[in-house]
Order: sequence, then structure tokens, then C-alpha cells
Amino acid sequence: MSNISADLIWEITRKQNAFLVKRTYGGAAQFSRDPLNLTNIHSRTHAGFVNDKAVGIVPNEKGGVQVISKKPGSANKPATGLYKVTYGKNKSSRKTYKSIASQVAKSGYRGDLRQAAVARASAIRRSQRPVKEDPPKKTRGKHAAAN
Repeated sequence: MSNISADLIWEITRKQNAFLVKRTYGGAAQFSRDPLNLTNIHSRTHAGFVNDKAVGIVPNEKGGVQVISKKPGSANKPATGLYKVTYGKNKSSRKTYKSIASQVAKSGYRGDLRQAAVARASAIRRSQRPVKEDPPKKTRGKHAAAN
């Protein structure tokens, strides 16, 4: 266990840290680039570098998604503190989402992040699909066909 509480770490690093993205427009929204933050919202609940239990979903190099989760008891061992599971591009989307939901919520890890984890995996899988070409425009009428 860490000697410092997560709440204290959040209070110290809340206004300035390496993952914080501040905007002056759009209502002065604050976002996070933390890889263990599923929603990219700068908040205590979603901050992966603060929480003992955190989940991140990133695209895999060969397609598919990779789920990264922190081991709760390894705060003093950052090199071995991450647990990674890869779901390949050939595995069906439904099975991938079911596995992610089970890993995140059903095992008692972080039930509040189930919906965000499945939404993140779905968005990544959707972005990896090939883009369909638009069909050619059809000409209608005699005058358009003649030109």
C-alpha cells in the first residue's frame, strides 16, 4: 500500500499535472490525457494515476483493443503494477464487450466504469473498421443523362 492517500494525491495534483488539458474556450473545460482514464474527463473518479483501481482501454497495434488495469496492491511497484489483456480484431465485438464488462465490473473491480469501458471499446472497434466508399450519384431524367 502507498503511504499517501489517493485523496491527498488528488488534492495536490488536481490543478496541475502532466495529463491535464486546459481549454479557455468551450466553457473552460478540463480534460485528461491519462491512459487509464476511460472518459478523458478531469475528475477524481476517473483519474487513473490517483486511484488504486483504474482501467484503461487502448487500441492494439494489430487491430482489436487492449485493456489495461492497475493491480490494487502494487502501488510501490509501478513496473509490475499493470495487468494487460488483449482482444484481437478477429474476436467478435459482442464477446469482446462481454469480456470487458466482466473484467471491469462483475469481478468486483470497478462496477461504476462498466458502461464507460464498453463505450470506449466500442468506439475503438468502430474506428478500426474499413471505410465504405460512397456509391456513385445516379443521373435522373433525360436531360441529365444526355449531358
